[in-house]
Amino acid sequence: MPSTDPSTSVRRRGSGRLLRPARGAVAVLAAVALVGLVAACGSDDGSSPTTTASEKTTTAAPKKLTILVSNDDGVGAEGIDVLVNALKKMPDTEVIVSAPATNQSGAGGKTTPGELTATPTTMISGTDATGVVGFPADSVAWALDGGIEQKPQLVVTGVNSGQNIGAFIALSGTVGAARAGAQRGIPALAVSAGINDAEGYAEAAALAVKWIEEHRAALLDGSMATTPASVTNINVPACSVGTPRGLVEVPASSQPPADLNPVDCSAPAPPAPTDDNGAIAGGWASISDIGMG
Repeated sequence: MPSTDPSTSVRRRGSGRLLRPARGAVAVLAAVALVGLVAACGSDDGSSPTTTASEKTTTAAPKKLTILVSNDDGVGAEGIDVLVNALKKMPDTEVIVSAPATNQSGAGGKTTPGELTATPTTMISGTDATGVVGFPADSVAWALDGGIEQKPQLVVTGVNSGQNIGAFIALSGTVGAARAGAQRGIPALAVSAGINDAEGYAEAAALAVKWIEEHRAALLDGSMATTPASVTNINVPACSVGTPRGLVEVPASSQPPADLNPVDCSAPAPPAPTDDNGAIAGGWASISDIGMG
């Protein structure tokens, strides 16, 4: 590093004599040396020395997915508890629960006029939740209209006790809650299983997690947030023997199912189903795009 000492000697080219620099030259040399010192050591505002692109390593923090969960069986039901516990195990995921304070099965998309009453509560396994006095769609509307601080990227409803397929879809409060989210531009997933079917709840929750994993990128980048947004309906059969044959994508029937009794899922497979009623009757889990109805 150049010296800034004014007494530094300079040798004249072609001469063996050492000459003292003039006073002005000393000042110039000192300034040049100071500039070199500053450039070498970095600016005095604390910024780091220049680093080449190859030397930089940047690790972007994963973006968190926020999910609002509701149902129509009530905040204290087993199915929603199973669903929430499965969703909470997903990495980088925040789960918020706003559900009817009491069972509101069969409420469809009904809403309550006026102000809603919402009370903090806990679910079966102790998870914090909010119980809303009103219909399933009310519990979603309450959350999205200011009840919660952060807007979710997805609404998930269920796991409902009883499959919501065919003509039953229009009557379902689980679907009504999902559609309340879709009306506000948030994609929704409704999930149902057999009545009081603990194994079915777990299977339905697992399918919900798989669906979310497959669509996570689109949920996070907002490409699914149309108005109205999509509503996807997943139903799991109640198997008296065996386990569901798999998941089939089929349209929703406009007719009520013949029955929702448990089926022998280990029997020889019937012909491929053409709608959700046929899927559940044949032992398949169904997935259908049901939109806003």
